[in-house]
Amino acid sequence: MKESIDAEKIAEHWINTSDKDFQTMEHLYKSKDYNWALFMGHIVIEKLLKACVTKATRQHAPPLHDLLRLANLAKIELTPEYTDWLDVLTTFNLNTRYDNYKQDFYKKCTPEFTDEWINRIHTLRTWIKQTQLS
Repeated sequence: MKESIDAEKIAEHWINTSDKDFQTMEHLYKSKDYNWALFMGHIVIEKLLKACVTKATRQHAPPLHDLLRLANLAKIELTPEYTDWLDVLTTFNLNTRYDNYKQDFYKKCTPEFTDEWINRIHTLRTWIKQTQLS
């Protein structure tokens, strides 16, 4: 028998912590800590997707970092563009956490690259909140 949870309360927790992490992402971006800003951007979207999973399944979201898998668990229909974006955003989690990827990712995080991805994170965040969580 599955445990009964307060899915709305848990989803709200994911949304609230995502909003706080979004502020952290913005601070890191403004301070030019680009690789960490993008890592936090991944976390922002991950938490919103976990809220979606919780609402869709009425169960706790699994401890995954793969954004496409989370979107699939939440039964979110993605455009091909958003699918690609989530796939790339997932790499920001790995590239910031693991030493063998860090240096290459750090070099990749130019102001132009980061601007592009911060804008995409903003777009995804707004889309998820307005279409999946409202």
